[in-house]
Amino acid sequence: MKDRPPLGDVPIAEFRRQLHRLADWIADYRETIGDIRVAPNNKPGAIRAALPAQPPEHGESFENILADVDRLILPGMVHWSHPMFLGYFGWTATAPGLLGEIITAPLNVNAMTWRTSPAATELETVVIDWLRQWMGLPDQFDGVVYDTASVGIMHALAVAREEAAPSTRKRGLIGARAPVFRVYASDQAHSSVEKAAIALGLGEENVQRVPTGPEFRMDMAALRVMIERDLRAKFKPLAVVATVGTTSTASVDPVPEIAKICREHKMWLHIDGAYGGGFAMLPEFEWLAEGWNEADSIIINPHKTLFVPLDFSVLYVRDLERLRGVFTLVPEYLRGDTVEAEKNYMDYGIQLGRRFRALKAWVIWRAFGREGMVAFMREHIRLAGLFADWIKTDHRFELAAPVVLPVVCFRFVSGDKGKIDISNSEIVERINASGRAYLTQTKLRGQTVMRIGLGNVLTTERHVRNLCELIQKTAGEMEGRAPSRP
Repeated sequence: MKDRPPLGDVPIAEFRRQLHRLADWIADYRETIGDIRVAPNNKPGAIRAALPAQPPEHGESFENILADVDRLILPGMVHWSHPMFLGYFGWTATAPGLLGEIITAPLNVNAMTWRTSPAATELETVVIDWLRQWMGLPDQFDGVVYDTASVGIMHALAVAREEAAPSTRKRGLIGARAPVFRVYASDQAHSSVEKAAIALGLGEENVQRVPTGPEFRMDMAALRVMIERDLRAKFKPLAVVATVGTTSTASVDPVPEIAKICREHKMWLHIDGAYGGGFAMLPEFEWLAEGWNEADSIIINPHKTLFVPLDFSVLYVRDLERLRGVFTLVPEYLRGDTVEAEKNYMDYGIQLGRRFRALKAWVIWRAFGREGMVAFMREHIRLAGLFADWIKTDHRFELAAPVVLPVVCFRFVSGDKGKIDISNSEIVERINASGRAYLTQTKLRGQTVMRIGLGNVLTTERHVRNLCELIQKTAGEMEGRAPSRP
């Protein structure tokens, strides 16, 4: 019989050597990320075809595995931390963030109750309160860390549903004789509103999209008309989702006016500040937080703005016990691991298993401090303004939305008027296929526009200028003439 390998983990000396090798690999990747393609130009299935179809029968060396990461995985990646990745909201990785993740991994705790993870539980509470102070939220607000804002809004609307139809938790919507609820969000709000309605049994069609004005902010007159119409039709207005930093344009809804309407109709006010909320840390952007003290719940995503690696989202609720009342459930096998006097974060959501997310935020926020993060955010705002100014100097382009935060929506308007949408899409596709940069496209008022988001600590003015030149060059090639330069 063939000798079996000894049982147990990798010997510590070998593991130490692998860690040093991995440390060099991470540092090399971080140092040279700007020199590689931002995105691959592979056809679908190419990576899968290069991988073994059958699972491994025998173990392999770490060297072979890491070599295949270099050979197969890296060339097939969209490198979201690349300085020329300017899609979505300008994702970023930082050295402190990577170190925080590395520290978290070997601890491998489940942050579900205080007893199973005292340090994880208490550090999460501290980090949540640090962010609350930075956002200027009243101390009636307390929070819980989830993975994304999509999960956060589902939990927030679950509380709104329970308060509007008590006993829904126990008996369901039909058993509680709940009315048909309506949720209102602007036509620029995130699709997570519909997903939450689907998950909660409210119904996708009961999310009512409110028109926006010329600056892509929720139209208050239209909101009032929709609520009154629904009341006449015997629907029950449940909640309004006000967005601070919409996905396409980073527009900001008029929260104080929305709050007034919510008070009039006894509706839940949820503020989706997943992207834009973090900018309230800047004194010149304190206006973003106007009306927040009237909210029932608020989402902030530090993995979008405050330099924490994906995933890290905080839901704040006015009087967090409202959230606990909906989700607390302690099975017998966990009673010995709960301490009533301390927080057990499993009570504040559907998850039982919870990663120790707070540690990486704690490392990053201590490394940069408020001052360092504010400096980065101001630079990203400056670069967005600079890019917008360059775009405005080229008559072939126009801005498609006001530039409020470090997101710029713009549109190529030259050539055949009937093919402008196609031209905008083609510019984005050509640039992304080149591997030199990555940007996204969206629809505004039915028109296709290009879009960039800035937020990467590695992105400099040089990168933004290079992107502008690349866009102009690509447009010139499509027109068959040389581009102008910024």
